[in-house]
Amino acid sequence: MDEIEGGILSSIAPSALALKLTRATIKMEHSRTWRIDKTNPVEDFIICLEGSGHYVIEGERRIMEPGDAMLIRRGQRFRGWNRGTTMYRGIAQHFTLDIYGKHDLIAQMELRPHVHLKKWPLLEPLVRQYRQTAPPSSLTLSQHHLFMYLLIAYIEDAFIGWHDSATYQTEGTDALDLAIMKAAAMISANPLDPDIAEQAVDASPFNADYFLREFKKRVGHTPRKYQEQKRMERAMHLLEAGMPVANAAVEVGYGDPYYFSRMFKRVTGVSPRAHVNRVKRNRNGGLLRFDEAEQIRLMGLDSA
Repeated sequence: MDEIEGGILSSIAPSALALKLTRATIKMEHSRTWRIDKTNPVEDFIICLEGSGHYVIEGERRIMEPGDAMLIRRGQRFRGWNRGTTMYRGIAQHFTLDIYGKHDLIAQMELRPHVHLKKWPLLEPLVRQYRQTAPPSSLTLSQHHLFMYLLIAYIEDAFIGWHDSATYQTEGTDALDLAIMKAAAMISANPLDPDIAEQAVDASPFNADYFLREFKKRVGHTPRKYQEQKRMERAMHLLEAGMPVANAAVEVGYGDPYYFSRMFKRVTGVSPRAHVNRVKRNRNGGLLRFDEAEQIRLMGLDSA
């Protein structure tokens, strides 16, 4: 079954992120005579569509082939060339991604710099569209949206872990916000790990009791309850895809389908079968009602 929700960035509010494309998209079209040797002051994200590109980045050799994505971090010197007989085509986009308007989010993450995108059959037409529709000397809103989608796909495949808090200089609310974001992201990405909530709290540089209080204040749940919510969200996707209740229970870590059903109802407010029936009604033209009050609270609109 295809991967479903629960990604590294899924717990971060969109309003907390600031993506900036710092120049027009580079539509790579490199023949065998192409050579490059440079250093960029911002991140450089590359996806190969056709042919192959050879790189040496701070002494490490990499070969880009169709479906490969590579991140060259700011300040890294890189050399590139095309050894093949066919044209090396793809996209390169210079960007920055900040969180809370102050901190480089990419710098907080340990990422594999070069990966083959797992969802390449889905992503390839999007990359081609991104390349074909990119204006030669400007940036558009649709580019920002599509690039964020491609960047998230790379991060999901490349993510190794969060760097220690000592790698960024923050204090007060900023440091706490980043720590809670990282903890929520850890739990969201690994909700089936029975120890993930404790690991997320232990990874925080703050006192555990204080961190638990602040986590609940900002997220709305304790780490354990947040983990349970994410498990049930995964179960919801499985049920919506047609998986039987007993099988969905096993997939999210419950050996007893009856106990799973009780927990599902406790977290979502409806039984698994009722949820499936509600989704079917929605597909047939009915309205799928979510907890609007909770959504408004999470979006911070209740004070407006």
